[in-house]
Parts: sequence; structure tokens; C-alpha cells
Amino acid sequence: MRTDLIFLIPEITLLVMACLVLVVDAFSKDPLHKSTYYMTQLSLLLTFIAVIYYSPDYSYVAFNGSFVTDTMSVLLKAFICAITLVVFFYSYEYLKENELLKGEYFILGLFAVLGMMIMSSAYHLLSIYLGLELLSLSLYAMVAMQRESTFATEAAIKYFILGALASGMLLYGISMIYGVTGSLQFTDIADTINNGTIDKVYLVYGMIFLIVGMAFKLGAAPFHMWVPDVYQGAPTSVTLFISSAPKLAAFAMTVRILSDGLSPLIEDWQSILSVLAVLSMAVGNIIAIAQTNIKRMLAYSTIAHVGYLFLGIISGTASGFAGSMFYIISYAFMSMGAFGMIILLGRYDLEADSLDDFKGLSLRNRWFAFIMLCLMFSMAGVPPFLGFWSKWFVLKELIASGFIELAAISVFFSIIGVYYYLRIIKLMYFDNPETMSAIKATQQMRAVLTLNGILILFIGLTPNSLMRICLSAFSG
Repeated sequence: MRTDLIFLIPEITLLVMACLVLVVDAFSKDPLHKSTYYMTQLSLLLTFIAVIYYSPDYSYVAFNGSFVTDTMSVLLKAFICAITLVVFFYSYEYLKENELLKGEYFILGLFAVLGMMIMSSAYHLLSIYLGLELLSLSLYAMVAMQRESTFATEAAIKYFILGALASGMLLYGISMIYGVTGSLQFTDIADTINNGTIDKVYLVYGMIFLIVGMAFKLGAAPFHMWVPDVYQGAPTSVTLFISSAPKLAAFAMTVRILSDGLSPLIEDWQSILSVLAVLSMAVGNIIAIAQTNIKRMLAYSTIAHVGYLFLGIISGTASGFAGSMFYIISYAFMSMGAFGMIILLGRYDLEADSLDDFKGLSLRNRWFAFIMLCLMFSMAGVPPFLGFWSKWFVLKELIASGFIELAAISVFFSIIGVYYYLRIIKLMYFDNPETMSAIKATQQMRAVLTLNGILILFIGLTPNSLMRICLSAFSG
């Protein structure tokens, strides 16, 4: 048990720090909540260090098979902490500017990160569910924090109701799997299925409910109805958080369940994911064209990206899983930068959430127009930006596994998706601005956003470094 606790030190560190931040914020009189913000960032930094320091050289399963520490979990936790640290930096600037600053945002964010970390190391269906609910309940509250906004309240109610429905689906699938196999631990489930002594029909039904629950949480079509409303209705700082780090935890949950627990049913879940991938790419890319609100456009873009994420998982190979991991990390960086640009261009009581707000940005500020160009080209999958390689790696593995028709369909929808990203670039460089007012932002905000955009280009020029890291997560 003592050895087990050693590998739980990052989670324990984050939990203790989150409780400490809660106490400090409760007694703080500072309207800017600086102590809460700095302690939150310190919490993430300490957790990041603990994740790296206590990472084992081998895969270690603890607490009777319910918690695993391996290369994949360590990498995902490290990226979750790093991404959330930058997200909170953007968020603090936004909340301060719009007079929405509350300590609860950062406290709930820390508990959400704890849920993500539990999901990343969960090796048991109940531990996955506990991590997922800790994440989800934190996000519901964060969306509803702007209580005077009817849009935020409506978004929170929709998110909560549909999230509860998804949790019910997931629990029903878990109960069916347990009823058939007699276990909730992934290796036990896989071994029981391989023995071939149980009825496959009940297993497939349970698997379908699990996939439906996961698809809801990821925002895959046709279970995507909450995504556009939540992205548009929630404050931009909350949308920024939802669109980035939680996707990594959802990826971990999907890989754990399908690859570790239900690997003997690979042909069945490959066919289901293929349908979800095509629907997500179609719905996301086609409906995004009609959007005039950039947050809503990015929401449909997220749905499409989930479809591409599934492609690497569908391949069923270690390289395919690594490609999907590369994809979700790349998407988190791109989404973080895109919403950071929305925060940069906004000002008090007027968010830059309309496409028209980007008109003539090159005349107002050439540098940040270039940063947005990098982000949009990357999301569109234009070489040599990071987004091109994320699509390249998953398509390469998909074709290698024999899914040539699916790869062709994904390329087709990717070409369609280029349009609405290029539209942003057209507005920035070829349209006249509606205002020539200077962009008001701190030097720190400008520096971090610049680094975010340049990182997209730099990793795109040297993608093998990140891909080697992702491959190491599945090499064992």
C-alpha cells in the first residue's frame, strides 16, 4: 500500500493544494484574487513536477488494479498541467478585464484537473467514472458562474442535463459489462472475453452504451448537441478551458476502455467508431460554414476534430493510438491559441466573438494577425503547421490498417473544412476593419499568445520530436 501511495503523490499534491487554495480564497479580501491565482499556478507547477519526478520506469498497477501509472498516463498528466497553466493565465486576464473574477473559477478548475488526472490513470471502470464525474461536475459549475447571463445559465442547464444523460448511458454500459464478465478491471474483462465462455451479444450491447457515453463527453456527432450552445453561452475563459485539457482526459478514457478492456471486440468497436467519425467530420465541417459566431464555429470545428481523433483509434495499432495522442495534444494547443486570440481582441462588455471582429486585423496589428493565421492554417491542416502533421499521422495509420475508404472520406471533409478557416484569414487580410482601436492587452498576455502561436509553427517544422514522445506511450 505504501508503494501504491507513492505513485498517487501527484494527485494527492493537487488535492491538498486545491483545498489550501479554497481556504486562502475564502479569507482573502483582495478583489483581484491575486493570491488565489498565484497559488493556483503554483499548485499546477508542483503537480507537474511531482508527475515527472514520480514517473516509474515501468507500468505499475496499484490499488488492486484500479489505478495505473505508465508512460501514457505520465505524459497526459504532464500536458494537462502545462496546458491548464497557460489556460488559467489567459483566463485571469479575461476575467479581470470583464469584471468576472471569482476565486471559484480557479478552485473548480483545480478539481477538474484532478478529475482529468484520475481519468488518465484509471484502470477500472468505476475509477474512470469517478474521475469523469469529478471533471464534469466542476465544468457544469464553471459554465454557470456568470449567473446574470441568461446565455450562460441556459448553456449550463443544457450541459448538465445532457451530461447526466451521458453519465447514465455510461453507467448502464458499465453495469452490463460487469453483469457479463463479473469484473470492472480492464485486464480481467479482456481475459474473460478471450476465454469465449460468455454471450458476445450482451457484451456488444454493453460496449455500445459505453461508446455512447464516451461520444457524449467528447462531443462526437450525433451526440454533439450540447457543444455549440455551451461554447457560445459560457464565458470565453470557461470555453477555453473546456476545449483544451479535458480532451486529453477523454482520449485517455477512450483508449483505456477500448484498447485495454475491450480489445477482443476490436472489430465491433472499429465499425461503430467509423460511423461516429464520418458523422462528426460531416456535421462539424459542413455546419461550421454557416456560422457567424467564431465561438460557435470553433465548437463545430471541435466536433469535426473529434472525428479525426477517432481515425487513429480505429486503426487499432500502437502507432495509431500514438497518432491520436499527437492529434489531441496538437488540437489542445491550437484551440488554446484560438480562444486566446478571442480574449486578446475583446474588451470590457464586448467580446470579440463575431467573425466580423476579425475584419482588417492585419491593419490593426500585423503580428497578431500572423499568429491567428498560423492557428487557422494549422487547424485547416495546411503544411508545414502542426495541424497538418496531426492529420497526416492518423491518416497514415488508418491506411496502413486497410481503412482506405474511410481515409478518403476524411480527406474529402478536411478539404471542406479548409473553407471556414480560410474565411477568417480573408477577413483579417482583405477586409476593412470596423474599428481601428488599439488592442489593449498586457505585455505578458501578448508574450504568451505569441509563444503559443510560434509553438504551433515550430513543432510543425519538427513534428518527429512530439511524435516520438507519443510513440513512447504505447511502445511497451
